This record gives sequence, structure tokens and C-alpha cells, in this order.
Amino acid sequence: MPTIRPATLADLDRLTALLELLFAIEKDFVFDPVRQRRGLAMLIANEWATVLVGVAAGRVVGMCTGQLTISTAEGGPSLLIEDVVVEPAHRGTGLGTSLLNAVAAWATEHGAERLQLLADRDNDAGLHFYQKRGWQRTAMICLRKRVTT
Repeated sequence: MPTIRPATLADLDRLTALLELLFAIEKDFVFDPVRQRRGLAMLIANEWATVLVGVAAGRVVGMCTGQLTISTAEGGPSLLIEDVVVEPAHRGTGLGTSLLNAVAAWATEHGAERLQLLADRDNDAGLHFYQKRGWQRTAMICLRKRVTT
């Protein structure tokens, strides 16, 4: 069974490669290794965020990122999980569940009472994975707008 640990800057190449896998199934994002590496480095350095990795045979094979936001609905912190990805060869091993459990524990330690994430509506396998683990769909939809400078 892979082990879970916090990511370090030394993991950036593997983490970026994992995001390339994830972005291949997401219609809203285009993989840009420079941007993704920069974002990962920012998360690793941020005390209000975590990047957890699953390691098997000394190699990073999965990851989960989360960052705290302040929720007016909760009256306190909530954790936004942005990336959950496991290499295909390690899917079905319990690694994804272990990563989600570990990020939930981190969130609890930091006072969060709610976890939330976005998933591609056409990612049937991913949606089934989350629903099987007690995640519920909401009536909300995600909207976004680019800010130009």
C-alpha cells in the first residue's frame, strides 16, 4: 500500500506530470506545465493549503491538494479540494480514498467543518468514486471569469 505524506518542492516534476493526467480529462483547463508548477509551489509554501502525495516504491503516484477558505455559510473555515489524481496503474488500490481521508484529517486539524470539490460533469468514474465515499451533489454550479490586467 502506498504511503501518504506532505509534498515537497522536490516533488514538483512528478506533481506536474500528475496534473497533466488530470487535465487530460477536464474540458475547462489546458495543461501548462509552467503555470501548474508555479501553482503547486505556491500551495506547498502556503500554511493555509496542503499538497499530499501517495508514494509507492519510492515514487509519487498520486496527489490531492486542498486550501482553506472562509465560509460565511459555515461561519468558519472550509476546505476546497482542487486536485485529486492517481496514476492509472494505482487506481483501485485504495490510494484515492487514503488521500481524501488524509486531506479531510488535515482540514479538521485546521478547523474546517466542510469539504468541497469540483469534478468534471462528464467524469463518470470520478463522480462514482466520490459518491461511493459519501460526497453529495449540490444544486450549485460553478461559474468563472478571467481577470485581465
